[in-house]
Amino acid sequence: MEKIAFFDTKPYDKLWFDKLNTEYNIKYLDYKLTPDSAAAAKGCKAVVAFVNDTISRETIDELCALGVKLIALRCAGYNNVDLKYAKDKIDVVRVPVYSPYAVAEHTMALLLTLNRKIHKAFIRTRDFNFSLNGLTGFDLHGKTAGIIGTGQIGRIFIDICKGFGMNVIAYDPYPMENSNIEYVPLNKIFEESDIISLHCPLTKETRYIINERSLAQMKSGVVILNTSRGQLIDSDALLQSLKDGKVRGAGLDVYEEETALFFEDYSSTIVQDDVLARLVSLPNVIMTSHQAFLTDEALQKIAEVTLFNLHQFFSGEALKNEVVYKK
Repeated sequence: MEKIAFFDTKPYDKLWFDKLNTEYNIKYLDYKLTPDSAAAAKGCKAVVAFVNDTISRETIDELCALGVKLIALRCAGYNNVDLKYAKDKIDVVRVPVYSPYAVAEHTMALLLTLNRKIHKAFIRTRDFNFSLNGLTGFDLHGKTAGIIGTGQIGRIFIDICKGFGMNVIAYDPYPMENSNIEYVPLNKIFEESDIISLHCPLTKETRYIINERSLAQMKSGVVILNTSRGQLIDSDALLQSLKDGKVRGAGLDVYEEETALFFEDYSSTIVQDDVLARLVSLPNVIMTSHQAFLTDEALQKIAEVTLFNLHQFFSGEALKNEVVYKK
C-alpha cells in the first residue's frame, strides 16, 4: 500500500476517506501543511492538502526533497499553491466539483439569516423574549441580485434567487452562451444590485473586486455575500462601508486572512486580527468559517474524487484533474 500524508485532518474528513479507501495507508495529521510541517510526509509519495494549507515554493522544495511526487488537493480552489514553481517539479491535482448545491444553498442561508435576523430571534426566544423589535427585514421578492461569476455554483444560486422572485443580473468575463442569464458590465452589477453575491475564483483580476471604489458605486443598503474566496473583498473597505451604513449587511463564509484561524477553535483566545474581530462583532454581519461546502454529499464526493486522483497517479494514467500553471 502506498503511504499518503493527509494534512489538516478533521473528523468529518476521516469519515468518508476511511469508508471509501481500500488502496492506501493514510497517515492523518491534524495540522496544516506548511514548510515547517512538510517533514511529516517523510516516506510518503503523495500528500492530501486543503484550501488553507501553505503550498509555497518552500513547501514544494521540502516535499520534493522527501520524494513526494503528488499534491492532491481535496478542494476546488488552488490559489494557495505556487503553481508556477510546482511546474515540472511535482504534480498537482484537485477536486474541481464536489457539491455546487452545498455552497449555493449556504449562500442563501446566509442571506436569509442576515435579512430576517433568524440568529437573533433564536437567541431571544430561548430566553423567552418574544419581542419583535429590531427584527424587521425586507422582501427578497422583486429585489435585484447581482451575481459575479456564473460557474456551476453561481448558476445554481441564480436559480435559487429566481425561485424567490428576484431579478437577477450577472457578470462573468466568459459569459455562458445560450443561457437565460442576463449578463451586464461589472459596473452595472455595482450600481443596480440590492444584493451582490461573489461566486468567482481568486485571480489577479478578481483580487479585491470589492474595494473602496466599487463600494462607492453601490446602492446604499446593499447586502454583500461571499462564499468563494476571502481576498475577493478588501476587508478594511468593507468594514468602513458597514460602519458608515452604506452596506446594509454582509454574509461571509470566507475571510482574506483566514488561513491561520478558520477550522480551529480559538474561543478561549484573544484573536489579534482587529478587522476580523470588528466584523464578527457587528450586528449586521453573519460570518461562518468556510463552512459552505460542508454537507454529506460534498464530503463523499471530495473523498471519491481525491481517491480517484490518487489511483490515476499511481496507475500511471493521465491525470484528469491535474492543475497546470498557465502564463
